[in-house]
Amino acid sequence: MDLQAYLEQKKKRVDEYLEQVVPSENTYPQVLHKAIRYSLFAGGKRIRPILAIAAFEAVGGGSDVILPFASALELIHTYSLVHDDLPAMDNDDFRRGKPTNHKVFGEAMAVLSGDALLTLAFSLMTEERILKEIEPQLVLQASREICFGAGNFGMIGGQVVDILSEGTHVDFGTLEYIHTHKTGALIRAALRVGGVIGKANKENLLGLTRYGECVGLAFQIADDLLDIEGTKEALGKNTKGDEKKGKITYPAFLGREPARQKAQELMDMGIKNLDSLGESAKPLRELASFIVHRKH
Repeated sequence: MDLQAYLEQKKKRVDEYLEQVVPSENTYPQVLHKAIRYSLFAGGKRIRPILAIAAFEAVGGGSDVILPFASALELIHTYSLVHDDLPAMDNDDFRRGKPTNHKVFGEAMAVLSGDALLTLAFSLMTEERILKEIEPQLVLQASREICFGAGNFGMIGGQVVDILSEGTHVDFGTLEYIHTHKTGALIRAALRVGGVIGKANKENLLGLTRYGECVGLAFQIADDLLDIEGTKEALGKNTKGDEKKGKITYPAFLGREPARQKAQELMDMGIKNLDSLGESAKPLRELASFIVHRKH
């Protein structure tokens, strides 16, 4: 398959939906909606919503009912980046080749636009029209999956441990906790949401879950390697930030090549867990390779 064409097609589908549901810059209060759209439409790859759509289609889903949930994942991911970039956390000046949200709109508006993105995500998933298209129990389950992946036992929990671990000596278990929660939990949620809305059977949902866990961890290892080996021009942000902040990473703990090998092993394990889905999971297999071997 032509993965690049697939990615472009799905990204366009998500972006068109987001354009419809996110208020325009002219909506009062204008500065809030300008800040929201500034970060949301800054050129992200839409990996999390695309993974949700691919999982949904792999288990037989064929309509647009997945889009509110896939788009909610992107809203939550974007809010997390806006907040991560704040001086109180990673204190980054650039994101996706542009000044970070707080550099343009100020810290208070960056906090509030992140809060609004998170709230809008749950608004999308609980609109009345969705309950007419999807069984309420599936909407509830999918929403809860995203809550878990984004919350104190998922992304936020990982971010907390990451902050507490800066400049300290941590063991491998702590490193793994940070990676599997800060990054991996929302990716796992994306796969499970696709399976839930697509009405996957237990075997296929388990396969998607394990694939998501493997690929989620591999994604962060690849990010860690890119922070060392990438360029500001390619990544759209400053590099070598992890080392400067004293963050523990797989390359720092294991070395670059063992970390690269670990990411490859996780990719292979993830793909193996899709065997029960057969040919319908081909996009997910291709996406796993893209995530591990990407250059930005």
